[in-house]
Amino acid sequence: MDVNRLCDAHIHFFSKRYFDLLGTGVEPLADLAIEAPPAEPLQLAELWKDQLDKHGVARAALIASIPGDEGSVEMATEAFPDRFWGQFFVNPLAADAADRLAAVLGRGNLRVPCLFPAMHGYSLTDARVTALLDALAGTPKPVALVHCGVLSVGIRRKLGLPSRFDMRYSNPIDLHPVALRYPQIRFVVPHFGAGYFREALMLADLCPNIYFDTSSSNSWMRYQVPDIDLAAVFRKAVGVLGPQRLLFGTDSSFFPRGWNRAVYEQQAKAMQEAGLSEADQRAILGGNLESLLDG
Repeated sequence: MDVNRLCDAHIHFFSKRYFDLLGTGVEPLADLAIEAPPAEPLQLAELWKDQLDKHGVARAALIASIPGDEGSVEMATEAFPDRFWGQFFVNPLAADAADRLAAVLGRGNLRVPCLFPAMHGYSLTDARVTALLDALAGTPKPVALVHCGVLSVGIRRKLGLPSRFDMRYSNPIDLHPVALRYPQIRFVVPHFGAGYFREALMLADLCPNIYFDTSSSNSWMRYQVPDIDLAAVFRKAVGVLGPQRLLFGTDSSFFPRGWNRAVYEQQAKAMQEAGLSEADQRAILGGNLESLLDG
């Protein structure tokens, strides 16, 4: 397998500003055996570039994981445009959401807004979401990430922060009318729908502009009845979406762990056990992401 084109669709860029905006600062990280990020985003970008080099990862999508931290990931993508794509959280309920989205998209370094309805407490059919998607739809080859299913932010849990997320807004079916309304936008649903696997499959079957990313440990499988393993998840997903709409990701985030190679190894093994061809595995592990974000 050509690991030189291995690409990661899902890495959280936990900058110093991220922790400042979170309200904790970086000081508590020492007690958690987590390295505080460098003061300058460019230094953090260099650490991630070194990680990609170490593990043979060609490119990765970095996520500004809290509204207001777009500038950190922009610096990373500007410094290493051949290694990083940029994505960013946006909260449609924020008073400045439309202006912030327009400004970020206008600068051109971050193309993919990330919507977390359960985190911020809104319906995907809210008029404020529609306004943002109207703006995104007018950009070249638009892409958006929409988190569905169980939402657990590990760093918040480690820091003892409450996670009062509202699962009423977690069902992938809520994305169905939105995906139909905006056929030009490719919508990425991470973690295979994170527990709403059946619903995510139905959504993707009905809407050809729905993609899955495979990132994280996919611990949501423990909710499935009957039990299901990762090989079965890949087999079922490919059976419904085909191999071209699956994007490999790790959900890597902090140091010293760095790039989570164990997730890659688990998924590579699962794809082989699922009987996927080498061509399909290569597409999922890199080619599809490059086509989505470059094409």
